[in-house]
Amino acid sequence: MATEMKMPQLGESVTEGTISKWFVEPGQYVNKYDPIAEVMTDKVNAEVPSSFSGTIKEIRVQEDETVEVGVVICTIEVEGEASNSSETVSTKQENHVTNRTSDDQSDQSQKRRYSPAVLRMSQEHNIDLEQVTGSGKGGRITRKDLQRIIDKGGVQKAAPAVEVPATQVTPPESKKASMSQEPNVIETMQGDVEIPVSGVRKAIAANMVKSKHEAPHAWMTVEVDVTNLVQYRNQVKNSFKEKEGFNLTFLPFFIKATVEALKEFPQLNAMWAGDKIIQKKDINISLAVATDDALFVPVIKHADEKTIKGLGREVQELASKVRTGKLSGADMQGGTFTVNNTGSFGSILSTPIINHPQAAILSIESIVKRPVVIESDAGDMIAIRSMVNLCLSLDHRVLDGLVCGRFLARVKEKLENMTAETTTIY
Repeated sequence: MATEMKMPQLGESVTEGTISKWFVEPGQYVNKYDPIAEVMTDKVNAEVPSSFSGTIKEIRVQEDETVEVGVVICTIEVEGEASNSSETVSTKQENHVTNRTSDDQSDQSQKRRYSPAVLRMSQEHNIDLEQVTGSGKGGRITRKDLQRIIDKGGVQKAAPAVEVPATQVTPPESKKASMSQEPNVIETMQGDVEIPVSGVRKAIAANMVKSKHEAPHAWMTVEVDVTNLVQYRNQVKNSFKEKEGFNLTFLPFFIKATVEALKEFPQLNAMWAGDKIIQKKDINISLAVATDDALFVPVIKHADEKTIKGLGREVQELASKVRTGKLSGADMQGGTFTVNNTGSFGSILSTPIINHPQAAILSIESIVKRPVVIESDAGDMIAIRSMVNLCLSLDHRVLDGLVCGRFLARVKEKLENMTAETTTIY
């Protein structure tokens, strides 16, 4: 009998996914773990591997179609299974799905139950929700429904506003102006290049907008003298490469200092959950890893239990998975705090956007040599030192400046005291 492949859950709070591309078609043979489709959610864009070796019998979900987690997306006739029974079961399942879809379309009981995200999105793009047909359960309108309207350029105008009495407060002119503007209306000239927005870029955009809209961002920075660390790493990098087979970069040292400080200040290893703040027990570090056209955030699980060598190996393996397209949904789940290595691009100061729903993100800027005033018993002196800026963005609903300032000071202290005598790579 045909075996079902279902829409996977690619994140802890992900409830639906969109098939952005199929890599297979009915009648095609696939091996176990071969990628069969690319799935896009509001958190991640990932390839879905086949759980079996066999022949694709039926594609249940079309490209650009959004379905809930657990819905059958295709069926596979696994090697050794009877073809006749497969077709019979497949037909029964098809009838079941058809009947369910028909029932869902007639059920509009949830049409006027709008989520905060849908309400906000409709207001930003001036969309009349009464004119939108929802694809969710019970006719409920999802963000995907609104995004399709926006992408097609067919923005539906809201009903005319009721005249506001003079005694009522009206929104600021800037707010009214922004609400009245239609999105994506940009005049193109000869020679301009139009680049279609990929599924990955749409997912990134949606998550960044959600983070900036929901989390009141604040930020702070500290300057760190990492001269001792630079000297230590330069002393051991060649022998480390010869022994371990991969380069020892500065990033594992920064992650190590960060996770040690997070153990002392667990308030930063937290998430906003509406009516409560959840401090996470595990310290799982999300890493921002960029490709030419996308940004992925794989996770180092239990980072506080790993040595500098262990952290370095995980950084290398996760970055390799990103760049070879082998990153799985599981690789991007469970992050509690994000480290962003903007220094690799030469940046010296940045204000990163928080990785929702985490409470904070730390950017490590470029290490640069600068003249610095140093205090000593003999008086002030000027010396050339290796300096780096650490920039922290925080969710002000969860965190205040006092605890974040103490956290950064602790990271600074740990980094400035990393030497051969105080720090072990193993």
